[in-house]
Amino acid sequence: MSEKRILIASLLKPINDTRLYEKLGVTISKLPGSYVHICAYEAPIPENAPHNISFHPIFSFKRLSLGRAKAQYDYYQLLLQVKPELIIVSTHELLLVSYLYKQKYKCDLVYDVQENYSLNLRAQHNYSQGLKHLMAFGVRGFEKLTANGIDHFLLAERSYAEELPFVQGRYTFIENKYKAPSNQIIPDTPVAIPTEGPLRLLYSGTIAEEYGVWEAIALVERLHALNTAVQLTIIGYCANAQTWDRLQAACQKLPFVELIGGDRLVPHRLILEKMGESHIGLLPYRPNASTFRCIPTKHYEYMAHALPTLIQQNPLWQGIVEGSGAGLSIDFRTVDVPVLYKQLLSMRFYAQGIPDDIFWQSEEEKLLALVQDLLTK
Repeated sequence: MSEKRILIASLLKPINDTRLYEKLGVTISKLPGSYVHICAYEAPIPENAPHNISFHPIFSFKRLSLGRAKAQYDYYQLLLQVKPELIIVSTHELLLVSYLYKQKYKCDLVYDVQENYSLNLRAQHNYSQGLKHLMAFGVRGFEKLTANGIDHFLLAERSYAEELPFVQGRYTFIENKYKAPSNQIIPDTPVAIPTEGPLRLLYSGTIAEEYGVWEAIALVERLHALNTAVQLTIIGYCANAQTWDRLQAACQKLPFVELIGGDRLVPHRLILEKMGESHIGLLPYRPNASTFRCIPTKHYEYMAHALPTLIQQNPLWQGIVEGSGAGLSIDFRTVDVPVLYKQLLSMRFYAQGIPDDIFWQSEEEKLLALVQDLLTK
C-alpha cells in the first residue's frame, strides 16, 4: 500500500494544539500507510510524537499585520511540497487556498468546523459594530464560495448542523471530547469539597470577558469573604491586550488570585495539571448567541478530572452537568454566595462515577472510519 499523505492545517492554532495534534493528528496516524503533516502557528513541537507525523510551524505573525496575508503564500508553497491526498482545514482563512489547490491537483478536502466563525464575530464585542458585521459577511462568503468543493465537514458542535446550511448533510460530528494522556489516573469518585485547608477554584482556557473572567473573580472574592482559604487560579491565553492589562491590575490587589499565561500560550499539560490540583472548576460564560448552544471543551476536561463544576445557567449545560452529578448550574451575577457555599460543602459529586461518553474514544472511531473511507474511495 502506497503512503497516504494527510495535511491538517490551521492559521491561528498552535502547532501543538490539542485538537489538531492530539485528537485529529494522532488518531489519523493510526491508519496503516498514513503520514500526517500538521501545519499551524509557531509553538513548541510536541515530544515523542508518532514517527509518521511531521510538523510545519510556518505561521508566525501579529494578528493584524501583513504577515497574516503572506501566510497564505507560505501555506500554498507547503501544499506544493507535501502534495497531500487529503487536506483537513481547521480555519476558514485557509479554505480558499486549499480549494484552489484541490481544483488543480486533485485531492480530498475536509473542513474541520471548530467554531461558527461568522456568528462569533457578530455576537461578540471584539470589534466595532460595522467592522464585525463586515468581517462576518466575508467569512461566510468564503465558506459558501468553497462549500461545493469540500468533500466533508467535521462539526465540533451539534448545533452547527442547523446553523451552517452549506454543509448540506455532508458532515460528521467530531466533538471536542476529552483525550486522556496515557499516564492519567482516573480520579476516585464520589468527590466532596474539602471543609479544611485550601479551597482551590480554577478558571482555565481562553481568558476573555465573554467567557466570564470578571464573573469568576467576583464570585471568588465573595467566597473568600466567607473562607479566607479560598484561592483562584486563572490560566490560559488572553488575546485582548486591554483585558489582560486590566486583569493584571485588578489581581495585584487580590493575593488569593494567581494568573498564569495571559499574554502567552500555556502548555495544555500544565492546564491539565492545574485541573488535577483544583477542587472546583468555573465556567462563568456570559449568555451569548455564539456560545449558548455549544459545549465548552473544558467542560469535558473538568468532568474527566472529576472536578465539581459551577457553570452559568443554560438549559443544555444544566442537563449535562446536573444530570451526571458533576456540579451546579448557577447565575454567577445573582447567586446567593453563602447559600451556594453551604450547598457545595454538603454535596457529593460524581456519585455514579465519570460518564464514559465524555471521552475521545467515541469520536476517534468515527474519525478513523471517515478518513479511511475518503482515502480508499
